[in-house]
Amino acid sequence: MANVIDYLPELEGDEAAYISKVMESMDEKSADRFTQVYRARRQDPQTVLLTALIGFFGVAGVHRFLVGQLGMGLLYLFTAGLCFIGTIVDVINYKNLAFEYNRDVAREAVSLIE
Repeated sequence: MANVIDYLPELEGDEAAYISKVMESMDEKSADRFTQVYRARRQDPQTVLLTALIGFFGVAGVHRFLVGQLGMGLLYLFTAGLCFIGTIVDVINYKNLAFEYNRDVAREAVSLIE
């Protein structure tokens, strides 16, 4: 039984709870492989926040590209972050954007190691 804190100490809140449930039935070898794949592909919420803030001063939508939402990224790019309203909402909800993306990455990582 793998402890998420031992493998991924940088995780917080909902993400740590979710990954803990994912890893609870893994042995050490599977947990090591999962950790390597997950850490390489996950997006840090702070990175999502910083790239969302870039939307106010530079190119809007970069954060949407980071979390794999290409259509929304293009929409933000061509509409200046939906006239900045979408960018403001995303700056407020950046942790949720990162968590949704990381949850999908965790599912994919589990399927890769099985």
